[in-house]
Amino acid sequence: MNKQTIAPKRWWYIMPIVFITYSLAYLDRANFSFASAAGINEDLGITHGMSSLLGALFFLGYFFFQIPGAVYAERRSVKKLVFVCLVLWGICASLTGMVSNIPMLAAIRFVLGVVEAAVMPAMLIYISNWFTKSERSRANTFLILGNPVTVLWMSVVSGYLINAFGWREMFIFEGIPAVIWAVAWWFMVQDKPAQAKWLSEEEKAALAAQLQKEQENIKAVRNYSEAFRSRNVIILCIQYFTWSIGVYGFVLWLPSILRNGMQMGMVEAGWLSAVPYLAATVAMILASWASDKLQNRKLFVWPLLLIGALAFLGSYLVGANNFWLSFSLLVVAGAAMYAPYGPFFAIIPEMLPRNVAGGAMALINAMGALGSFLGSWVVGYLNGATGSPSASYIFMGVSLLISVWLTLIVKPAANKQPPMPHGAKHA
Repeated sequence: MNKQTIAPKRWWYIMPIVFITYSLAYLDRANFSFASAAGINEDLGITHGMSSLLGALFFLGYFFFQIPGAVYAERRSVKKLVFVCLVLWGICASLTGMVSNIPMLAAIRFVLGVVEAAVMPAMLIYISNWFTKSERSRANTFLILGNPVTVLWMSVVSGYLINAFGWREMFIFEGIPAVIWAVAWWFMVQDKPAQAKWLSEEEKAALAAQLQKEQENIKAVRNYSEAFRSRNVIILCIQYFTWSIGVYGFVLWLPSILRNGMQMGMVEAGWLSAVPYLAATVAMILASWASDKLQNRKLFVWPLLLIGALAFLGSYLVGANNFWLSFSLLVVAGAAMYAPYGPFFAIIPEMLPRNVAGGAMALINAMGALGSFLGSWVVGYLNGATGSPSASYIFMGVSLLISVWLTLIVKPAANKQPPMPHGAKHA
């Protein structure tokens, strides 16, 4: 049976669930940037340095609980884990709108990071249970599309909510959908294809056989310790760390950077902030489709990150005096930074067997969280200390250049897989 014809209904059933779940996670983590631009600092007496630290505290909680979450998802249940996370992060997000002092806000930001930590690795494990090698880059992209697409509509909605009510009400309103969605998640999701009532026995058998065949072609790895010490995993950890510095510095501070570059209200900043994410959505879909078609992962990671780095540096060189050209380069940078996510997260399940791949993806994602923490904190600090985003652009651009070099030195999987029927190359 051709791999492409195995239960095409999986895409229509699973992808909307995956997309909505990660969208809600991203909504409740990225809206802090809008509160920062809308006056939370003045209302609570938060200094520039403290604001950067509060924005970054999320990533510390996110960093420490990645691997425990992935181990539970791999060995027990993605369904149960994500259900609990949805309820807790929705509550934390809404509570952010009720804070009256800095320690309370700091505690909520950290806890929000903890309960969202498991979502990304758990969903990547979920996808690897349901989709084959030739589909995985596209499936990963539908998951991660929840990121730019959410920021796309959140930028507009948050701008209007803040304008109409205030930053407190924005947090309260935007936390509620996650709790409602948790109920829908519980009734719709099954951990493995074998448990799905909407697949026929023939479809289940064909999918299980294909997934098992792919595992047989991957070199055995005994445990997490062996996987975490492998050269490729170490390089990919550092690569994702430097890449995330650029991405999250960009996400958290874009509304403030725009408002500094040209005097505008929150609604205008919201609309302009949405443009890079619209470009990113298109770029991600194209890159993942081409990566699955050619079965080449690296080719759709490093060139795009290079474009992103050069666009950041170009935006700095153009400067605030030419706002629209500088902004156009930021749109290119945003699209180029997001486009490689699908191919990137397809690399690990093709290098490592199922017993350790989830943990390795969690480790890499944890290092990304650490990069996000550093990126959001340093960018905020540089913006406050220098009074302009110029130094931030250089910092983010150089970080992306380092990630390009690290991607280039990752070696393809050593396990020699038999050639695919259409003669496609491996990553």
